[in-house]
Amino acid sequence: MKALIVGAGGQLGHGLIATAPAGVEIVSCDQDALDITDVARVQAYVEQVAPDVIFNAAAYTAVDKAEGDAERAQAVNGDAVGYLAAAARSVGAKLVHVSTDFVFDGSATSPYAPDAATGPLGVYGSTKLAGEQAAGSDMLVVRTAWLYGPVGANFVRTMLRLMEAHPQVRVVGDQVGCPTYAPALAAALWQLAERGATGVFHFSDGGQASWYDFAVAIQEEALSAGLLEKPVPIVPITTADYPTPARRPAYSVLDCSATYAALDRAPTPWRDNLHIMIEEIQKNG
Repeated sequence: MKALIVGAGGQLGHGLIATAPAGVEIVSCDQDALDITDVARVQAYVEQVAPDVIFNAAAYTAVDKAEGDAERAQAVNGDAVGYLAAAARSVGAKLVHVSTDFVFDGSATSPYAPDAATGPLGVYGSTKLAGEQAAGSDMLVVRTAWLYGPVGANFVRTMLRLMEAHPQVRVVGDQVGCPTYAPALAAALWQLAERGATGVFHFSDGGQASWYDFAVAIQEEALSAGLLEKPVPIVPITTADYPTPARRPAYSVLDCSATYAALDRAPTPWRDNLHIMIEEIQKNG
């Protein structure tokens, strides 16, 4: 199998490269090598590579910035997905596109199934939903949430930096979701692609947490690993205490049962993957 990984410079792109099955030929590109908002360039690039599968790990992920940059967010998160899907069809390839919990409004009280009604609260979620629709039902769309990994900026690294530099840390406690380890998502994407899955799937690690819960766990794991010298108070605050340009879903736990059934395994608890992440930082910085 020959795979094209788009957005290879990000944390998911790195995860896809690191978890690639043996024998797979990988062609990877970042935004400097391929502007996915250029339809002609996308078509030419895909024809040149002639992959069997395209993983789209590229996205406009600056949630707050997107509120004032809707045109660019739509170009990257929405229109470009359609270009990749059309190019994939033209060479007989499958597109694996990654979406987000932000396509939901967060008003649910139980995990969102893949066929649950969508209702984005802002530009980022709306453009990601547009991307899902542009991909088409013959391709694979995998929604995930609260992604973090060894490479790039993410909540775990931000918390470690703040805990090292400040006498206390304030973290939102009334938004609930599930942290997802990027290499775990990447491995699942490979497995779903190999099984020929199409349509919409959900993937996150097992369990649920608030951002406050996640921060507490990060500090506990970091202290145990010696990444932090001493604990600092972590203060739970409300969403109203920390206003942002973009509204966040208050509840965005994804129902991943169909995905894990397709993978024929149980989910890894999010705390277990956080432990792996902290070990990675301890070894590699």
